[in-house]
Amino acid sequence: MEKILVTGVAGQLGKDVVDELNSRAIPCKGVDVGDFDLTDKAQTDRYIRTFQPTAVIHCAAYTNVNAAEENEDICRKVNVEGTAHVAEACKYLQCKLIYISSDYVFDGSGDTPWNVEDEICPINVYGSSKADGEAAARINPQTFVVRTSWVYGLNGNNFVKTMIALGKQKTELNVVADQIGSPTYTKDLAKLLVDMVLTTKYGTYHATNEGFCSWAEFAAAIMKEAELACRIVPVGSSAYPSPVKRPLNSRLSKISLDFASLNRLPNWKNALSRYILELRENNQL
Repeated sequence: MEKILVTGVAGQLGKDVVDELNSRAIPCKGVDVGDFDLTDKAQTDRYIRTFQPTAVIHCAAYTNVNAAEENEDICRKVNVEGTAHVAEACKYLQCKLIYISSDYVFDGSGDTPWNVEDEICPINVYGSSKADGEAAARINPQTFVVRTSWVYGLNGNNFVKTMIALGKQKTELNVVADQIGSPTYTKDLAKLLVDMVLTTKYGTYHATNEGFCSWAEFAAAIMKEAELACRIVPVGSSAYPSPVKRPLNSRLSKISLDFASLNRLPNWKNALSRYILELRENNQL
């Protein structure tokens, strides 16, 4: 009998993973910082060993890319040390672990999709913490590492909600057009994670909605779906000087899913359409 623990339930992905598990009547519990502090090894050990899950889907993370540059210590405590604590508890219990990683483990060079076996080379603190978190997760032999990108969902703030808010106020917005990747809807990703955790196909995967676009193309699609008249003006990253270096090429190859006979996610345009509908149904648009 499955019994799954989901960390980071207050976040976008964690909430949708718990909802997906509940929809399939799979016993689960969603936890967040109020339940235990994953940066505290003793607390983490005690909670996970007491609950005795058959699997942990580890969605909790420090995800503020800009703040990570100034708060490297806390970022690494959460993303590296916290992950190590979870992985060690999973290893002790001989249970499965899914660790959510990021396109930011790559340097963003070139213009071809990154494969799971490509050498990682993060270019900022957040990316480095996720790369080291992957290594920490692999302490447990029964681990799935799932790299994703440009995540958005109902439960929290994200690029889509930001664009909609700005689109209601402005007639024109400049959005970067030289960073290319794949937006990922948490509802779609959650389904894959639950499918995955019910298997023993351990390893590293890339999981995003299908297709690639720039942030500017994504923003234009958001305005169209949300029926907002705001015009998107594509600009280069140099128009927004930032202390944080961000990868220009975040394309991820999903061929690893094919090899494992796991379903790819729907196209990003289809996902965005369904998400906008979800926002409307929840009076968030």
